[in-house]
Amino acid sequence: MKLPEFKDIENAHARIRSYVHRTPVLSSLAINSLAGAELYFKCENFQKVGAFKFRGATNAVLLMNKEELQHGVATHSSGNHAAALALAARNLGVPAYIVMPENAPEVKIKAVRSYGGKITFCKPDLKARETGLKDVIERTGAGFIHPYDNFNVISGQGTAAKELLEDMSAPDIIMAPVGGGGLMSGTSVAAGGMNKNIRIIGAEPENADDAFRSFQKGYLIPSVNPSTVADGLLTSLSLLTFEIIKTNVNDIYTASEEFIIKAMRMIWERMKIVVEPSSAVPLAVILQHKEQFKGKRIGIILSGGNVELDQLPKLLSLSKGGSQT
Repeated sequence: MKLPEFKDIENAHARIRSYVHRTPVLSSLAINSLAGAELYFKCENFQKVGAFKFRGATNAVLLMNKEELQHGVATHSSGNHAAALALAARNLGVPAYIVMPENAPEVKIKAVRSYGGKITFCKPDLKARETGLKDVIERTGAGFIHPYDNFNVISGQGTAAKELLEDMSAPDIIMAPVGGGGLMSGTSVAAGGMNKNIRIIGAEPENADDAFRSFQKGYLIPSVNPSTVADGLLTSLSLLTFEIIKTNVNDIYTASEEFIIKAMRMIWERMKIVVEPSSAVPLAVILQHKEQFKGKRIGIILSGGNVELDQLPKLLSLSKGGSQT
């Protein structure tokens, strides 16, 4: 199995630079004081489509040749990868076919449509997604770009960490949330290639901790019935992302739902920026495990800011002590 190297991150960065935003790195003295550490947030919530996913999708599409692109691209996704691939395809003037579960958030359905994506709805389970995608590919001839189990996607995602480490000096730790593992994989390759002294740490919800358990056991353990407000982190690792994480990452910590909501609200209130729950998981880990991070300089990837506005009352209620169901 070929794993991405730092040169692949560098090449991806040069390739996508004119298409993506170089997002800012922000800090908050108030959050630093509450966390007991010096934190630097790479704000991919300000990225095009509102998430880091645009980096990987753009890199993957740009690496397809004309023959591959003539029938467009396809994927299955209920979230940010769907919108990212739709916009990346539109930028090159090719169609994007997106298989989405029928219960996908309305905000993400609207985003995909606004970027010209052609949506096929399916039942909300993996088998239905895969069957729907197979049908779409047979009908259209489009090329499949997986949300995270894709060498070129992972290389593109790593460019966020590359920029972060260029914009902050000598961090002790770099952190990213872990779902399917594309961002964490790319982050680990970039960080390891730029500074061998950085500790690379993944952050995951306690209620969707398959990556944590896989990392501890040394073999891939799939996610079963995860239930977390961090809906972007429900997916299991792939063989590729697990191998990269197992090779490069120093540790994975988990955070409770209570701390995830607390961290998200802290970012909203103290930094005046909108992040989705998945983005808040690294800060939640730091707040929940303060002694492990005390006094450290830490770079954090804020993965995205696509919050369903209709869900804000529920999220605010949870942050005041309600229970996640």
